[in-house]
Amino acid sequence: MAHAVRFHETGGPDVLRWEKVTVGRPGPGEVRIRHVAVGLNFADTYFRSGLYPVRLPDGLGVEASGVIEAVGEGVTHIAEGDRVTYTGSPLGAYSTERVMPADTLIKLPDGISCETAAAMTMRGLTSAYLLRRIHPLKAGDTVLLHAAAGGVGLILSQWAELNGITVIGTVSTEEKAEVARAHGCKHIVRYRQEDVAERVRELTDGAGVPVVFDSVGKDTVAGSMASLKRRGLLVCFGTASGVPPLDAMQLALHGSLFVTRPALADYIADPGERDLLAGELFDHVASGRIRIEINQRYPLQNAPRAHRDLEAARTTGSSVFVV
Repeated sequence: MAHAVRFHETGGPDVLRWEKVTVGRPGPGEVRIRHVAVGLNFADTYFRSGLYPVRLPDGLGVEASGVIEAVGEGVTHIAEGDRVTYTGSPLGAYSTERVMPADTLIKLPDGISCETAAAMTMRGLTSAYLLRRIHPLKAGDTVLLHAAAGGVGLILSQWAELNGITVIGTVSTEEKAEVARAHGCKHIVRYRQEDVAERVRELTDGAGVPVVFDSVGKDTVAGSMASLKRRGLLVCFGTASGVPPLDAMQLALHGSLFVTRPALADYIADPGERDLLAGELFDHVASGRIRIEINQRYPLQNAPRAHRDLEAARTTGSSVFVV
């Protein structure tokens, strides 16, 4: 019997339930996948809490990897026995197996394990579009990256270093600072002890940075704007502390700034572009140029504990559920 983590009401981690579910045969354009590993992402807490509304009851999770067990009519690019990964809707990745649309799946190369894939597909593709699609960054540029010891932060810092881009990263503790430095973060700002914008100005000879990658939101948006150079770009790609209030006049007062709130889905909606970004990511990881370190592993039925750890900032790097 298959199992899944589901929730019938929004709220804290304790609303998550481990339930038996029935998984049928795949229909046209669908496959049945047996999960090997499932990704844990901060966005999962947004669905659980109700910040991202969904019709209840529902499953949870948008990222996993595993093995194809059955293929529906019309599916030609994936076969039974193939190893695949995915990120994105529909919800339901917190499960031992499921039926889902075949066109959302990315076939894994031999050099990438299922656990590695579950730990990096969302984070890696996010890092890919942030560095390769958002702004024409070039060697010699400096950027500010909040949550530099997080899953996206560790991948983005390594990738930026490969491209000759200097990363100033914010962290909360010295332990996280050491992790960030070991993954390519050149300069560290301890945001609980230092003024982020002042430190960024010091490190850039007063100029500021052309781009700030901000996954925190409300608590950091003021410092992010104050860290940007004239006509700089604020990339709000997450809201860990809540949705940031943005006053258009503040953008003018800080130097005619630009702001974007991108979503990964819009950068991988086209299968060709998705496969290009995934190909770059897989190549870097398979060659060892980018290291994916899984620092937390949880049994899938322990999803409430995993969510508590995530929201209390007790995790570093990537976390996965082992199925």
